[in-house]
Amino acid sequence: MENDPDKEDKKDKMINKISCNGKEILLIGTAHVSKQSAELVQETIHEQKPDTVCVELCQTRLASLKDADRWRNMDIVKVIKEKKALLLFINLLLASFQKKMADKFGIKPGQEMINAIKAADECEALIVPADREIQITLSRVWRGMGLWEKLKLMFALVFSFGASDDISEEDIENMKQEDILQTLLSDVKKSHPIIEKSLINERDQFLAEKIRSAPGDKIVAVVGAAHTPGIKKYLANNEAIDLDELNRVPVAGKTGKILKWAIPIAILLLFVAGFLMEGKNAGTDMIWIWIAANGIFAGIGAILALAHPITIISSILAAPLTSLNPMIAAGWVSGLVEAFARKPKVKDLEAIPEDIVSIKGFWRNNVTRILLVVIFTNLGSSIGTMIAVPLMLKLIN
Repeated sequence: MENDPDKEDKKDKMINKISCNGKEILLIGTAHVSKQSAELVQETIHEQKPDTVCVELCQTRLASLKDADRWRNMDIVKVIKEKKALLLFINLLLASFQKKMADKFGIKPGQEMINAIKAADECEALIVPADREIQITLSRVWRGMGLWEKLKLMFALVFSFGASDDISEEDIENMKQEDILQTLLSDVKKSHPIIEKSLINERDQFLAEKIRSAPGDKIVAVVGAAHTPGIKKYLANNEAIDLDELNRVPVAGKTGKILKWAIPIAILLLFVAGFLMEGKNAGTDMIWIWIAANGIFAGIGAILALAHPITIISSILAAPLTSLNPMIAAGWVSGLVEAFARKPKVKDLEAIPEDIVSIKGFWRNNVTRILLVVIFTNLGSSIGTMIAVPLMLKLIN
């Protein structure tokens, strides 16, 4: 049977042969939802029989890929208490985007990584998760952005939700030139260099160092094609890269810490000024404006998330108080109330992979709806604060 010249040409373009520190490295650049990529990975590992297979997965994602029942073990209450609701929500949006495209073209999300792990086991090769932990990557992006940038990032993710409906198979092949998250944030990243830096450039360095330091003389590395040029560059430099520095999560900036306490203090001083300068009536009116604006908009946020009636009431009552407490957010309170009012069942946890494929599914599933409650209530409370302050200032002019 004759070889397909076009297939062989594509194969040659996707596989990069590199010599580094006496090691033979075969760097395979893949598309994360491409049948051709998945097949090529499996064929190459079986043909080459490497000592080690490096995959573009962190330890957490590797464990998740091997554990089909990972959703059953999620503790949503713990997620809220650890203030990781937004991080989990972003992860689910990314998983949704990838799964929708994978379902459209009849391939599992990350099939090339699944094939790499399976082939490595069959060849008795060592498997090395070479990527940085996803939580660290997203945290570095998040900490490097201002409030307005964070809001734009969230809107970009949400509005990109339906983008996969219009993607053709040819577009999928073109995605070999970009990371999944790059594709989702193609417009936002132009104005926010931190996204490009943390998602691509830093991970190029991290992947290159993990591949270079992997044990064995022959290594097959399976990565998204967007990372291939950067990895090749850093491998060619042959200089050690400080992984500890790339793993460091920047501490919150001083400005953020100051504002966290300064805003509630300023609002409390505003109440005092109202009573002292304009009298009891004005001061009382300011308090009611604050309660109404925070409570109403937090309640609207909970309603938009289709929260339980008890949750809606709790968000209305909690928001005016939590907005003055830098240690507690209205969304955390409403999220915990929702978690106890509509305690997620095993079937909700099992249904997450399917429910996140549709917008309705996010609202239907009790777990993802809790995340929406947290986010929308916090957003509503923030809007309420921005509306209340100007109205309160008018009373002392």
